[in-house]
Amino acid sequence: MTAHSFLRGLYEDDCYPDHVVDRGKAVLLRLREDIEADAPAGLAALYALTRAATGEFNGLEAGFEAAGSEIETMARDGIAGDFWFLARVYGFTDADVEELIATREW
Repeated sequence: MTAHSFLRGLYEDDCYPDHVVDRGKAVLLRLREDIEADAPAGLAALYALTRAATGEFNGLEAGFEAAGSEIETMARDGIAGDFWFLARVYGFTDADVEELIATREW
């Protein structure tokens, strides 16, 4: 789990500023810590954690825009993929990726 490269595609694409992507990576690392610290008892509990993390990503949109970027299709897919990765790693293989990020504004 510690070897996973969160948001790798965003880091590899010059249109996404690393300093903002770093903030997104920190959100995902905190989500991982939250899942490990208080193992969700079911999907509803997992969705509560992921929706809170999605809210943090919503707050990053202004940082992307200030740097001349945005959370567009490639970024959305990368972010959603990492949420789905976390769900699978922690045994929630039946999680719906759209539910994991249901509160997204991007």
